Amino acid sequence: MTLVIFRDETATGRTLGEFTLPDLPDSITARELVRLRVREEVARHNAAPSPHFRGLVKPTDAEADLNGYRMRSARPLDWEKQADAAEAAFARNGFILLIGDRQIDDLDEKIALLGDPVVSFIKLVPLVGG
Repeated sequence: MTLVIFRDETATGRTLGEFTLPDLPDSITARELVRLRVREEVARHNAAPSPHFRGLVKPTDAEADLNGYRMRSARPLDWEKQADAAEAAFARNGFILLIGDRQIDDLDEKIALLGDPVVSFIKLVPLVGG
């Protein structure tokens, strides 16, 4: 079993936040990693719901905030809806997924989690203008 570090980073590599999950299997798909990450962050939020959510994707009826998303009221979130939204965001290039220094392009790719890897998520911001 492996300890994995999940890290949010800027495009320049600055760490915005991170957490670890122990006892993950030695091999897993990128999709399973994304869903595990989302399930964990939603579980942490739901343990003490607040109107502020710091996670990979924006909950329904939330607005982007300086360090996450602001919801109209404190409420629990559905991790499966958030995980589905994360998969959709990945498909439309809403974030980049890196395992160590290797970019993952396909959520169905099998990942070897050897040596307690760092899994980095880099959110991409759409350019405004035309």
